Amino acid sequence: MEILKEISGYLQQGRAKIVKELVQQALDQGVPAEDILREGLLDGMNIVGEKFKNNEIFVPEVLVAARAMNMGAQILKPHLAAAGVEAHGKVCIGTVKGDLHDIGKNLVKMMLEGKGLEVVDLGTDVSPETFVQTAIEQNCRVICCSALLTTTMPVMGDVVKAAEAAGIRDKVKIMVGGAPLTEEFCRQIGADAYTPDAASAADKALEFCMEA
Repeated sequence: MEILKEISGYLQQGRAKIVKELVQQALDQGVPAEDILREGLLDGMNIVGEKFKNNEIFVPEVLVAARAMNMGAQILKPHLAAAGVEAHGKVCIGTVKGDLHDIGKNLVKMMLEGKGLEVVDLGTDVSPETFVQTAIEQNCRVICCSALLTTTMPVMGDVVKAAEAAGIRDKVKIMVGGAPLTEEFCRQIGADAYTPDAASAADKALEFCMEA
């Protein structure tokens, strides 16, 4: 449908105001809210994610596209709820205790939302207990931990241990990411996945949620 292609196209350009107007227009024309979400907003954000992964665009472009997506999604939310459309799954994300860096975390959050996942953002300096408590209370299928400092990386291991101690390790996947991390470190601490960039993180989290 032409209007959905337009929504996707303008979203990729980060034209938030036009995206907002087109979403409203599509609703007025009787296009189902779920189609607008999937074929307009999420389609556009997926293309942005792929381009970002291939270094064709960079962080600023992703941020303006995500802003456009959020503005369109706000108009859709009440209609999606009324239609009984649920997110693919719920993820909690945060930068680990002792680390206050949040650019990487925020990018991953946007990409996760761009995949149609519901995200609980815990911010920075998050303790292992908070990650686990949130996962239990909010029924999250995935915990995403971010770190930029080598000194805070071991906290990710504590998150895995805290999940084990709480008895939820078999129900929740733990993902780790951040500049100093490696696949080997992920295996050492017993986490489920390490991804090198925000777009891959969103793909992996979606995969985990679909499995559940």
